[in-house]
Amino acid sequence: MNSPEDMKLVTLANATLTRSGAQQAAALRDNTGRTYVAINVKSPALQLDAFEAVLTVALASGISGIESVVACGEQPVNIAAIKEFSPSATVFYINGAGEEVQL
Repeated sequence: MNSPEDMKLVTLANATLTRSGAQQAAALRDNTGRTYVAINVKSPALQLDAFEAVLTVALASGISGIESVVACGEQPVNIAAIKEFSPSATVFYINGAGEEVQL
């Protein structure tokens, strides 16, 4: 990940993870440059991983495409939610050692 814009997503996801104390956090940049962040959601009635949650927030704002998504903490499992909406989106995971994994 060499893009300064993608590094901003890493910073946002890490800050959200630290601030929230959640297991996962994700940051998404849409095709207009707007960014969104979310954490995983666990309740008796609703379970969303961070990818699903950040996609939900972005879709509720009316996005039409995704450039990039980054997750930190535990690896979210539903990458399909992102790729089905925007097949060309780059999707990264930053593991506990700070290493980048492209999904």
